[in-house]
Amino acid sequence: MERLWVKRAHKGPMDAQTSIELVPGRGVAGSADRGGRRQVTLLEREVWEALTRELGSDAGPETRRANVLVSGIDLRKSRGRILRLGQTRVRVNGEVKPCERMEEAVTGLRALMFPEWRGGAFAEILDGGTVMVGDTVAWEDP
Repeated sequence: MERLWVKRAHKGPMDAQTSIELVPGRGVAGSADRGGRRQVTLLEREVWEALTRELGSDAGPETRRANVLVSGIDLRKSRGRILRLGQTRVRVNGEVKPCERMEEAVTGLRALMFPEWRGGAFAEILDGGTVMVGDTVAWEDP
């Protein structure tokens, strides 16, 4: 894991963290958005870097408003797959569709995020615990 964030208020800023607590059935401890099938959100560093290059932007990945920034993991079409984040496990439930906040942040960003899961993925927490920047991230074999 490369970076972690918690959203303390709806539409509020993303607070960078060195560790976050994943709570099964609830989401990221301290986050304004908790529960349901979208308990934690994931973004690929490589995708974010490609987006910002295409737009000529220097916006940081916190602009995406995801909880977890991963690298070396392809999130495209990963619905139903289980991902290990350190000692925790999450099941990807779908693609995060970019909202109008992306366009407010960087002109053209929202449209570029729509194809190929470039907005990231959302997941439910199966096995909770603390995850830290630097923890291993890997798909579980089916």
